[in-house]
Amino acid sequence: MKGILFTFVCAALAVGAAELPVRQVVLYKHGVGFFERSGRLGPGASAQLDFNATEMNDVLKSLTVEEKGGGKITGLRYDSMDPLSHKLSEFSFKIGEGQPLSGLLDQLKGARIELQFGNSTMAGAIVDAREIAATDKQPEREQITLLMDSGELRTLDLSAAAAIRFPDAQFERQLKDYLAAVAAARSKEKRSVYIDSTDAKEREVTASYTIPAAVWKSSYRLIFGTTGQPVLEGWAMVDNTTGEDWNKVQLSLVSGRPISFVSQLYAPKYVSRPTAELPDDTAARPVVHEGGYPGGVMGGIGGAAPKAVAQQFDSGRLRVGGNVENITVATGAAASTIASTASAQELGELFEYRIAQPVTIRKNESAMLPFLQQAIEARKLLIWSDRSSQHPTNAAELTNNAGKTLDGGPITVYDGGAYGGEALMETFKAGDKRLISYAVDLGTRITDAFNTKAAVMREFHASRGVLTTKMAAEETRTYTIRNVDQKAKTLILDHPLRAGYMLLNQKPAEKTAKAYRFEIPLAADATREFPVSEERVYSQSYAVSNLTPDVLMQYVQNRDLTDAGRRQLQRIADQKRQVAENQRALDEANRQSQELTSDEERVRQNISSLNAVSGQQQQVQNYARELDAHEQQLAALRDRQAELKKKAAALQTELDRSIEALSF
Repeated sequence: MKGILFTFVCAALAVGAAELPVRQVVLYKHGVGFFERSGRLGPGASAQLDFNATEMNDVLKSLTVEEKGGGKITGLRYDSMDPLSHKLSEFSFKIGEGQPLSGLLDQLKGARIELQFGNSTMAGAIVDAREIAATDKQPEREQITLLMDSGELRTLDLSAAAAIRFPDAQFERQLKDYLAAVAAARSKEKRSVYIDSTDAKEREVTASYTIPAAVWKSSYRLIFGTTGQPVLEGWAMVDNTTGEDWNKVQLSLVSGRPISFVSQLYAPKYVSRPTAELPDDTAARPVVHEGGYPGGVMGGIGGAAPKAVAQQFDSGRLRVGGNVENITVATGAAASTIASTASAQELGELFEYRIAQPVTIRKNESAMLPFLQQAIEARKLLIWSDRSSQHPTNAAELTNNAGKTLDGGPITVYDGGAYGGEALMETFKAGDKRLISYAVDLGTRITDAFNTKAAVMREFHASRGVLTTKMAAEETRTYTIRNVDQKAKTLILDHPLRAGYMLLNQKPAEKTAKAYRFEIPLAADATREFPVSEERVYSQSYAVSNLTPDVLMQYVQNRDLTDAGRRQLQRIADQKRQVAENQRALDEANRQSQELTSDEERVRQNISSLNAVSGQQQQVQNYARELDAHEQQLAALRDRQAELKKKAAALQTELDRSIEALSF
């Protein structure tokens, strides 16, 4: 009877659960997909949406529900998930990673246990359990000590027990619940969201949400014919990894990278609360409550917000420009024979390709869908940017005249009916240009030589004793290009862009963040030199007080110096010479004074020696006259030294004033 009742209830629930199949899929480049489901919801019925547990955070963050027909959605329910750590904290024991059985039993001290050894059963209360380390005589083993019903303590070997049982049914249930919680945490089973209604009317319900999805990929074919305009063909690779079939869904592919993140909304969140006790025997204090705001509006989920979101994606259904028609190349490799591909339009800051026909992709399958096929502006040329090779690459300059954003991806190039090579292309907007390289041109060789000239002085400035010069250094890199083929070519040469350097003799076709690009025509079977000269202008500052007169005169003789600057520097140079000449005179006077003082010492020693010898009075008198002459010369030198020092101070003061007043 109970089985019949259970079957009846399950059948009733199955009938009441409405199916909302997938109607629209929008795939993005940053790892999420937008899904729209819709279906009929009967009176009082519920709709069930199934997701992987890993998708629930995104579902709860993005889910919107819209209904048509006058009914009301009374709420959403979903399967809860309590964190494993919180669930296990409710148990009085823990089973750790790799924990032995004795470790679990030791946590159950006092619990009654039964161990079966052959035909006998030992029962008692657990006293403790432990591991016994291995010895030379016995291997590692586990033991348990029980308090038997007789009151004796028995130590038993756990490895010898054939079975272990807990007679307490409540503890047995706790152990099963613990293991079930651990097993559920590893499960990736489905989680469900339920859309309930108490309305008595049937109506159409649409649910929209974003969940993690495989990134769609794009690849291109660039086809050069012998005549006519090149054709660019784009294909999108789409993977259905959702675990559910997509049956005739409206598929859109969006190029761009909006910001997206995972917020932990699914797992219940718990907050630790502080412990608070009432104070004992304390006087009551007044309580001050904050004032409220009149007419406050509560924020929440209403009907307007989901509708606004739905309208945003409804606007994405508007097609701009219609579908692309088939295009074929006159001769050579032909473009794929494909039906009308995709309409395209700007979607805010993003770009959307909407596949024209409904798409069916089974679960765990992928599809390759054409989204572009049209003529494009392209010209073949050479590019040299890799300095580790002497050969440039065969390349193409693409101009996006498709009126659409072209998503980045690999390009296979067909040239004149043959495979030409492969390239990578970054995403670029309508009207923009891109260069792609797809092969090495062995018929062209490039070498370069570097030359530099001595720096030239351009400007002079002086202020408060500091002389600042602006110097210009010119450097030239000469490229020698040899075209050995019997056809003319066009070369795009990348010249490194260096901070502080300015081009002198060439004008680039364009400039990138790292290089100048020069467009150079090459004649058939010819060699051409292409010099690129650059100038670096830099400043140098010097303290005029540290410059010699000769260095100052080099600046004075520079024809770019102003007359005022020339006069000031000439005056300072002359003053420095005067200071130097005065110093030389003072040094000479000091030298003479030292020599006379040394000679006087010699004379005094001679007089002292002769005074001890009889008959040398005449020689002593001669030395005395010589000593007197030295004293007179020293007195004159001291006067000259004082005069030169006084003059040196005056000259230095005048020089310092001139340096301080220097300005031009």
